[in-house]
Amino acid sequence: MGPNLPADNPARKTRKWQYLALAGVILITPFFFIGGPGWTDGPLYKSAWNLGHTLFFALLTIAIQPWRFRTGWRLWGLSTLAVLFIGLGIELLQYGASRDMDWRDVYRNLVGVWAVLAFYPRTPNTGIPRLEIWSLRIIVVSMLILEAGQTARVAIQQYQVSQLLPALYDFSQPDPSSFWKGPVEPVSDDAAGNRPDALRISFSTSRYSGVSLHNFPGDWRDYSQLVIVLYNPQDHPLPLTLRINDVAHDLGDNAYNDRFNTRLVLSPGQNRFRLDLDRIRNAPAGRSMDMESVRRLGIFTSSMTEPKTAYLRVIRLE
Repeated sequence: MGPNLPADNPARKTRKWQYLALAGVILITPFFFIGGPGWTDGPLYKSAWNLGHTLFFALLTIAIQPWRFRTGWRLWGLSTLAVLFIGLGIELLQYGASRDMDWRDVYRNLVGVWAVLAFYPRTPNTGIPRLEIWSLRIIVVSMLILEAGQTARVAIQQYQVSQLLPALYDFSQPDPSSFWKGPVEPVSDDAAGNRPDALRISFSTSRYSGVSLHNFPGDWRDYSQLVIVLYNPQDHPLPLTLRINDVAHDLGDNAYNDRFNTRLVLSPGQNRFRLDLDRIRNAPAGRSMDMESVRRLGIFTSSMTEPKTAYLRVIRLE
């Protein structure tokens, strides 16, 4: 008979997890530089993708097992410094590969390594009192909850956006930055003509100045008109340009004739515009706009001699 072997060999089990973690690191590494969300993708996909940083560095820590070389606070300190350098290097390489730099990714990397150091069962935290270890665990768990909670909040937000139709924006939002890009803010007074449920848009003297609505329900197939109500507080007309495009336009060369463009001249006071969606659908040259995937709506001015203001009161489909 052969020698009696223990049913659960701790060293063998540790190696198994190490090899699995290494396999995960190898599989995930290419996605730092290829694939992933582009500028046309929605916020939920981007938020969920960002959690991959935490997972990657947790797996990398398990694969390397730095507690074999250092223990206690030296283990935490050297691991933190190593991940900082690796994370900064990845961000710089991504920038060179035409990917956006996100310094919050470095923080997510640190959360991944700290989670393993705090909880991995084979980590001999020699030199760190038990109370401090549990304090670290509570802090790390809080960080993980905040990161996962951010993605959960984005998921809830995107569900609410999908339920907005026929409206394209909820004017009760206290912070429009998750939906709009540009100088836009909620109205907190009656400057919009006794209508506090509006957005103030500030136009500068830049060649092109305006705002872009990029987070809204994009399936317009069941509607026939777009209604926009704007208020002009000036005592003279304000010329604006409205542009609308689909996802295909964003993924293409962004040609002027591949989207919908029209001029809106705001008289002093309230202005209501009603646009036929067939005009928008047929606007791109040589193709029809995909009304199931409308992606961006912009309102802007060009080369004004002085700053102007307008108030957006209504933007919806009918």
